[in-house]
Amino acid sequence: MHLGIDIGTSGVKVVALTAEGDVADQATSPLDVSNPAPGWSEQNPNDWWIATCDAVMHIDPAIRRQIQAIGLSGQMHGATLLDTNDQPLRPAILWNDGRSAEECAAIEAAVPDSRHITGNLAMPGFTAPKLQWVRDHEPEIFEATCMILLPKDYVRLMMTGDKASDMSDSAGTLWLDVAKRHWSDTMLAATGLSRDHMPELYEGNAATGNLLPDIARDWGMERVAVAAGAGDNAAGAIGVGAIADGDGLLSLGTSGVIFVATDSYRPNPENAVHAFCHAVPDTWHQMSVHLSAASCIDWAAQQLGIADASAFMSLAENAGAASGPELFLPFLSGERTPHNDPNLRAGWLECDNQTTPAALACAVLEGIAFAHADGLDVLRAAGTQVDRLCVIGGGSRSRFWGRIIASALNVRLDYLDGGEVGPAIGAALLARMAATGENPASVCKRPHIIETIEPDLVLAERLASKRDRYRQSVTKLKTL
Repeated sequence: MHLGIDIGTSGVKVVALTAEGDVADQATSPLDVSNPAPGWSEQNPNDWWIATCDAVMHIDPAIRRQIQAIGLSGQMHGATLLDTNDQPLRPAILWNDGRSAEECAAIEAAVPDSRHITGNLAMPGFTAPKLQWVRDHEPEIFEATCMILLPKDYVRLMMTGDKASDMSDSAGTLWLDVAKRHWSDTMLAATGLSRDHMPELYEGNAATGNLLPDIARDWGMERVAVAAGAGDNAAGAIGVGAIADGDGLLSLGTSGVIFVATDSYRPNPENAVHAFCHAVPDTWHQMSVHLSAASCIDWAAQQLGIADASAFMSLAENAGAASGPELFLPFLSGERTPHNDPNLRAGWLECDNQTTPAALACAVLEGIAFAHADGLDVLRAAGTQVDRLCVIGGGSRSRFWGRIIASALNVRLDYLDGGEVGPAIGAALLARMAATGENPASVCKRPHIIETIEPDLVLAERLASKRDRYRQSVTKLKTL
């Protein structure tokens, strides 16, 4: 039995996985996000730890006693600044925080070769620009910073006392030489840092340490090994067996991601495509990243007075896909691929006297699909062939939305057993590899496909005209 812990933005998910790959038990503990200023997004690191302990303790005690290793997954890019006593100096600045656009330009000016080293444009979501912002605006906190950890790695510190990270998560900091899979002294120096501020690096399927005695006792476990783990998207890919060249997935969580595994380092930063290390050795991946997916649904449901995401989906289905003129721009926190613009903002357009809440709800689902279609276009332009995608994340529960996405992207969507908790399953599989030494290819198997949604050619044609108007609207919005 192996345990996967996923430190998400909206909650911590914990999954216990059997040796056969079945989910024996799972639990979730919610998290809140603070937005102290427009475009800012923060969380208290101690809340991650409290939620982790709460979720773990909701796993059956008999199962906890059988755990042989633990793996970690988590939201990427979050800047967790620690002092000499390993205490957080301020709230963590999250992946969807847009305050550091000016700092991105400063970093690229300081290191003209940065895109070649990191495989990515400097974007406000990455960790390095956040530290440059702290350096410029909170110099006393910057000077007191002794260690910088990503969210899951702060939880690791609480679990094991070790300051460690994995390649996939660290690739999203803008401090990693992604091709060589080690810290870049050049990129660190650009933000006034050194390797002394960084955790030790491991491949995702390697053990970084063991549970501390008191944590093992409190959790009802032995002092089992803790694997390095992965960033949430790479962990999700591990969970669905996407490790071979060309394997792809669509993640529909708080944010949205199209992920394609590659057997070599293939950067394409000019189109805001991410090129990161994968969670297993000698493997990389490309991603198109969209900062708002399910977060748009939660926001729109609140504005429309709808109880929850399930009711929102039902309301949207009542309207019918592409049945009205309404458009939605899904940019609550700006956008990455392909726009790299933290100032883009969300909104409904083309509403009239006939517009209903159901039409507005359906427009939200279509708008998120159009954003993913734009991201897939630049992946394809970079030479990546994508014909089908595995769907993971909470958004995988809605087949109605799946029909919209499949038709807008012109891809087959495979829905998998356990897909809604993919990253936590991937973390558990990385734990298994750390404990047993098994080969990734023998462990990372694709779960059972429970349904495949094919593109609907009639719906695709109706959506295409709406997408044209959507893209024109985005272009106009970017000029404001």
